[in-house]
Amino acid sequence: MTGSGLKQRVARLRQAYAPHEHRPLGGYLVAMGTYATVTASLVGLVRLTGRPVPQRPAPGDVMLLCVATHKLSRLLSKDAITSPLRAPFTRYDRPIGSGEVMEQVRDQGSPTRHALGELLSCPFCLAVWVATGLTGGLVLAPRLTRLVATALTAVAASDFLQMGYAVAQHAAEGGHHGQ
Repeated sequence: MTGSGLKQRVARLRQAYAPHEHRPLGGYLVAMGTYATVTASLVGLVRLTGRPVPQRPAPGDVMLLCVATHKLSRLLSKDAITSPLRAPFTRYDRPIGSGEVMEQVRDQGSPTRHALGELLSCPFCLAVWVATGLTGGLVLAPRLTRLVATALTAVAASDFLQMGYAVAQHAAEGGHHGQ
C-alpha cells in the first residue's frame, strides 16, 4: 500500500469513528507506542539489573503508590506551577482553586500535539504513566521510590486537611453570623 493510500484509509477510519468531532487517532497511536516503549524499557532494565520482582506487592506499598500516583498526576496535570510543562500543548483557561488551573488542549493540526495536550492536562490519563513509573521505581530503586512516594502522600494528605479546614472554617463563620 502506498503512503497516500494509507493516509486515505486512516482518514476514512477517523471519519467513520467520529464523524462529527475531530479525534486525533494518529496522536493516540504515538502516545500508546511511547507508553509501550517506556514500559518495555522498564522491563528490560529490571531484567538487565537482575532486580527481583515481588511476587505480590506489599499492601502498604500499594496504598503508598495509590496516593502518590494521585498526587503526582494532579501536580503534573493541574498545578499552576507545572503549567510550563503543559504550555506547548495546552492553553490557559482559568484558575479552578487550590493552586490548580483549567487548560484547553491546543489543536493546531497536529494529532500528536492534541493527544499530548489531552494526556498532560488530564490527571486520570496521566495516572497510568505515573503509576507505571512509580511501580518501576519500586522495583529498580525501592528505597528512593518509597521516600518520594511518602513525600507525595504527605502532600496529598495535607491538601485534604487544608480543604477540610477551609470547609470547617467556612461553616463556623456561617454559623457565627447566624447567631
